Amino acid sequence: RVTFHPDTDYAAFVGSYKPMMGELERYALDATGKTHKIDAKETSIVYSFVPQAFMKAYVEAWRRYTDDSLQGDAKNYYLVIEEINRGNCAQIFGDLFQLLDRADNGFSSYAITPDNDIQNFLQTDKKYKLAEISLSEDIEKQTKSGEKVIATAADIKMGKKLVLPPNLYIRATMNTSDQSLFPMDSAFKRRWDWKYVPIKDMKKGWKIKFGDCEVDWWKFLVAINKIVKSVTNSADKQMGYFFVKAKDSVIDAEMFVNKVAFYLWNDVFKDCELDGDAFKITREGDEVDVLAFQDFFKDDGTVDEEVLKKFLTTLVPQSETAPGEFEVGAAA
Repeated sequence: RVTFHPDTDYAAFVGSYKPMMGELERYALDATGKTHKIDAKETSIVYSFVPQAFMKAYVEAWRRYTDDSLQGDAKNYYLVIEEINRGNCAQIFGDLFQLLDRADNGFSSYAITPDNDIQNFLQTDKKYKLAEISLSEDIEKQTKSGEKVIATAADIKMGKKLVLPPNLYIRATMNTSDQSLFPMDSAFKRRWDWKYVPIKDMKKGWKIKFGDCEVDWWKFLVAINKIVKSVTNSADKQMGYFFVKAKDSVIDAEMFVNKVAFYLWNDVFKDCELDGDAFKITREGDEVDVLAFQDFFKDDGTVDEEVLKKFLTTLVPQSETAPGEFEVGAAA
């Protein structure tokens, strides 16, 4: 399992040489002037190839694939990538992008030739031992003219070619409402199978609660998400059930204003014209104005609970129907 972020790169995902503390053998000259090894060892900085999430998953999947003692799901290995859209996927995957195309037999449709560092690691590593797996069959791909060998068993074992085995599954999560720093190009995206997870009531019974005001969190989400979709013409900015994490099932005024209202006014409504009674405020001289984020605070910086109460109870009347009777838009 690995989490992508803006600083994640190919080396952090696959592996690279890193300085590490290790023991070096020591040598000395004998009386004849010849060099010989002595028992004493010296601790010093050495450079070693350090495999990361992908390389560990790759070798382990091949080991399980060729292990006849394993059956069924025990053969499968899963590489889970959290927040895949928060990193630069083109940089992180690099030439591994080619491996994501899978043939009908589950192997990669194309093989890639890794750099010398990876080849050397796969050939000589004594921990993961890819070179010792019992693979004997070449990897073939069905073509119009028949079977085509894309990598021999020897190439796979010696790390000269990389091919994903059919038991290696790569799972990834992403939130479409996140404002990703790097675009994910369509060529990369179409190599994945996608599963949409809609916003739904998680039945936690969370309440927005402060003073004498209590509003059901799910009812609020249904009401506000309709407005978000309407003013942005997009479902990507809608909030899910776990946008905030209630404490003892309660979302207090401070949490709501500083997280929920802040997100709405700074990320969603900043370029939109707000309409409706919930977004109106009466100022001095009975002037009716549009509710702004700063209106949720008093002069001393504390939350103005009366303003917040009016916003919530106008948006979600207490006589509203049960949460299950609302129709929810697309998920963020």
